[in-house]
Amino acid sequence: MTHLHESPSGNAGRVALVLGATGGVGGAVARKLHERGYTVRAMHRNARDQARKAPDYKWVDGDAMIAADVLNAAEGAELIVHAVNPPGYRNWQTLVLPMIYNTIAAAEATGARILMPGTIYNYAPESFATISEDSPQLSPTRKGRIRVALEERLEAAAARGIPVLIVRAGDFFGPGAGNNWFAQAVVKPGKPVKAITNPAAPGVGHQWAYLPDVAETMVRLVERADELPLFARFHMEGFWDQDGRQLAEAIRRVTGKPELPVRGFPWWMVKLAAPFNETFREIMEMSYLWREPLHLRNDRLAAFLGAEPHTPIDTAVAETLVGLGCLEQR
Repeated sequence: MTHLHESPSGNAGRVALVLGATGGVGGAVARKLHERGYTVRAMHRNARDQARKAPDYKWVDGDAMIAADVLNAAEGAELIVHAVNPPGYRNWQTLVLPMIYNTIAAAEATGARILMPGTIYNYAPESFATISEDSPQLSPTRKGRIRVALEERLEAAAARGIPVLIVRAGDFFGPGAGNNWFAQAVVKPGKPVKAITNPAAPGVGHQWAYLPDVAETMVRLVERADELPLFARFHMEGFWDQDGRQLAEAIRRVTGKPELPVRGFPWWMVKLAAPFNETFREIMEMSYLWREPLHLRNDRLAAFLGAEPHTPIDTAVAETLVGLGCLEQR
């Protein structure tokens, strides 16, 4: 049985169910929806603990792998944010598609729209130079093919009348988000920045996405849902680091340390450990994303919204470093 743990400050009105509200993108979208007046319902296997940490949301006991839990949690919701992923790249084969099946079933039963962040894993290197929403999804990796299959399931659901919105962006970073390349490789959380790690090959560009901008983009699109087709897909520009050096330069500027060294990522070490560690094996499979410049085009998004929400890179980096405990609040 599902139990609701309601916060004393929950808002009435429109209801959004957020799956993955404790994660980076799910958390950012939940905060933005709450700011906009939604009643945010968030599902977690330990809802009572989460209700103490984030009392602005209505927390629901449940597991995204259990269809009945998702269906119960979605009751009365007009939006389901599907922002849940297996941690550490593990068990994608057995978890990713069953979770989206449960979300689709709940949306079909309740009439809710599905909002999901897309990944860059869907594409093959030959299409990296300029990727539009209609570019072929021919991923060379197992995880990428799973994500392609996931979007195919959502497109099929939309053909049955279930509204779907996918927003794709580069590598996430932002305050309060720890499960990403910025927080786990580029800098070391919890201490002042002494060095910067660049996972990309020398001179290779990379696309980054500041989570508050991603969340703002998603919510603006949701607010104009009546203008969207049943299946809508948008790409974000985010912060395009054209030579792999601009993010490091922003970190140097906001820390006031122009001499900070920039080091390469120890891919050789990950490769050696991969046979003995599942997460390292999965990271190695995706290493091609750092050897070739992948650039998402946002023409469709800019035409629809007028402009993409965009925080200046120095501000975005400073707020992220403060959130990670790497920089004092100014």
